[in-house]
Amino acid sequence: MNTRDGERAEPAPPAGPKPRIPDCPLARTVEAVGPWWTLEILHEVFDGHTRFSAIRRNLATPADVLTDRIAGLVARDLLAPEDGASSPDDPAYRPTDRGRALRPLILVMAAWGNHRLAPEERSLLLVDAATGAEADPVVVDRLTGRHVDSPDFVFARGPRASELIAARYPEIQGRR
Repeated sequence: MNTRDGERAEPAPPAGPKPRIPDCPLARTVEAVGPWWTLEILHEVFDGHTRFSAIRRNLATPADVLTDRIAGLVARDLLAPEDGASSPDDPAYRPTDRGRALRPLILVMAAWGNHRLAPEERSLLLVDAATGAEADPVVVDRLTGRHVDSPDFVFARGPRASELIAARYPEIQGRR
């Protein structure tokens, strides 16, 4: 956001309803991601379009709007300016570790969006760059490799669960 003297101000947090259960990890994720365009901008950067001009062209977003949106992503530690490679007229950005951690979410969301479409109706595919074979991303448990989208995996309250979480989810003693 621009101030009267031309300095950049911290962007306001995304407007909208506050989470019903503040310590819910889903609510924390939605708050961190913010508006829908967060994933759209990150998708551009993940695809190698790191320069402001390329992001702006691909998303057809006015410069002042994109400037404010990118400032918000930098403030939320999802993007960072690239050191040295940027020019003042056309800065480049890179995802932070926190921003890179959202890539699997974007991939799974895209796969979900394609799930019910016939192959000939799909406009964007995730493929293996070496073979061209279409990929089908799934979420698995890192330790066992088992798919977690089954009734075998449930939410349980954690050690710091609020009363709202504790009232809704059981305590399950796990051993690994």
